[in-house]
Amino acid sequence: MTHPETTQGPAAQQKIDTSVPHSARIWNYWLGGKDNYPVDEEAGDAYTAVFPGIVTIARSSRAFLRRNITYLVAEAGIRQFLDVGTGLPTADNTHEVAQRIAPESRIVYVDNDPMVLTHARVLLYSAPEGATAYVDADVLEPDRILEAAARTLDLTRPVGLILSNILGHIPDYDQARSVVTRLMGALPSGSHLSVNDGSRGIDPVFERAQDAYNDSGAAPYVLRTVDQITSFFDGLELLEPGVVSVPLWRPEGASSGLEPIGEHGGLARKP
Repeated sequence: MTHPETTQGPAAQQKIDTSVPHSARIWNYWLGGKDNYPVDEEAGDAYTAVFPGIVTIARSSRAFLRRNITYLVAEAGIRQFLDVGTGLPTADNTHEVAQRIAPESRIVYVDNDPMVLTHARVLLYSAPEGATAYVDADVLEPDRILEAAARTLDLTRPVGLILSNILGHIPDYDQARSVVTRLMGALPSGSHLSVNDGSRGIDPVFERAQDAYNDSGAAPYVLRTVDQITSFFDGLELLEPGVVSVPLWRPEGASSGLEPIGEHGGLARKP
């Protein structure tokens, strides 16, 4: 296994703030990880006290991503991935899923949290046939992301762009769409876009819990309507079954009995 390359930015020099909860660390806590602080556990517990279903959403989101990547490698032949807003390493990271099927796969992870950067250096080992790299950048810096990614990926060949639970961190809807357009615009035909984010209109208890979290002083996360999430795929060819609640996207085994949750996503191909 080989160590990931790291492209550092301003966050690499920032001190980790353990006094304010952070979404990546809270998500890690909900997934059963240990890379978090008491403030994150307190915020996570406060959230689950209002809406215990957030743990199901976190785990369903991860399973959705795994099924997306499996399809992209095994059926679409994708061997390059740009995972923006990757969060803390946990089970079934993008490179692990991809390289189990195709060890030569190359993955670039992007995040701007110094704790994520530290863990990426230690944990994100690539198969020797492939490569992993880490870019310290904000999702609002698409040009910087693309420039850094090009050091590891061949952007003249198809890429799987992963935007998992990151666009909700861009409060302005038009700005979020602009980021997606800029990133996909730089990728060639045959590239794919995977998006999943928290959604409104399914569970009012979830919505109240998220609104309370956003009022707590932590970095806000905006739940969007299914139509808004679907619009991120404008100009692309949506794969069946389209944008759906994530447990319903090509589930493994029987789909009967699966209930929709407040997390929607889809996968699309650039023509």
